[in-house]
Amino acid sequence: MDYPSPGGKRGAVVKPREDRLLLGISLVVTAVAIFATLDTSAKWLVVNGIPSFEVIFVRYGFQLPLVLALLLPRYGPEAFRTANLKLEILRALGLLGATSFNFFAIRYLPLTITGSILFASPILVSLLSIPMLGEKVGWRRWIAILAGFVGVLVIIQPGGTGFHPAIFLSLAMVVSFALFSIFNRMLAGVDAPIIQQLYSALIPTVCLVPFAFWEWVWPSDPLTWIILMSTGVTGLIGHLILTIAYRYAEASVLAPFVYPQVLFLTISSWLVFNEPPGLSIYIGAPIIVGSGLYIWWREQQVAEERRKARAQAA
Repeated sequence: MDYPSPGGKRGAVVKPREDRLLLGISLVVTAVAIFATLDTSAKWLVVNGIPSFEVIFVRYGFQLPLVLALLLPRYGPEAFRTANLKLEILRALGLLGATSFNFFAIRYLPLTITGSILFASPILVSLLSIPMLGEKVGWRRWIAILAGFVGVLVIIQPGGTGFHPAIFLSLAMVVSFALFSIFNRMLAGVDAPIIQQLYSALIPTVCLVPFAFWEWVWPSDPLTWIILMSTGVTGLIGHLILTIAYRYAEASVLAPFVYPQVLFLTISSWLVFNEPPGLSIYIGAPIIVGSGLYIWWREQQVAEERRKARAQAA
């Protein structure tokens, strides 16, 4: 991979945004599959006695030296140079908020529930992308996104007997993740993806140091060590792929394609934690996935219409 120099003095320039919708969608689906592995690992750790703050700290604290190992030998101090430090900080804080609220919520909620609630984020992303990114969201896409949200409601069944207050932590996660998605798009073509990963590891690590050692618990066996350390690796790889995806399509288009994560989480929740999906998953998940597929199909049609219009104009 060719890592652009942050200051633009050495190496390749930061690659510009491109209109490659299918590639962007494929990258997002790959990223959410990796995130399902991360969430499964985090839940396994917290239910087996590792404090949530410790898991969050290791997730970012272990990612930081991995990124530095990639950047420092080639760029030295220039690795920390960014074209927009403010956006990098805001993006990192959005990611930290999403991770923290999620890791605290999964102690009390099944992965299928926390994953499903995350799918409300496309609604907020679509709302925020209008004033913050100047993107246009057509009425067909709105209908598809709302249909996906209906699928989420079917899954979580608000007001039911299984309702837990930890759901509010997941709602806070949705807000944080929506902001993170917006800042991802704003930074696309501004800083290289690997530079964004540096700041998304550095800022959370610094913020978490005062809290990480309050209730520190050393892993007692090799398996726990391996799973704990893997959170940093999977987090780095997943978010690097996700960051690249936002260079190829609009945030409001990519946002619904986090939906397949519910399928990955359903499988891991069943196999690892013996939490089989209920009837609501079988009803809600197809609605969610169907809405994402419709958005992809509609955007393909719109892109084709634009290409034909440009060809006729020429």
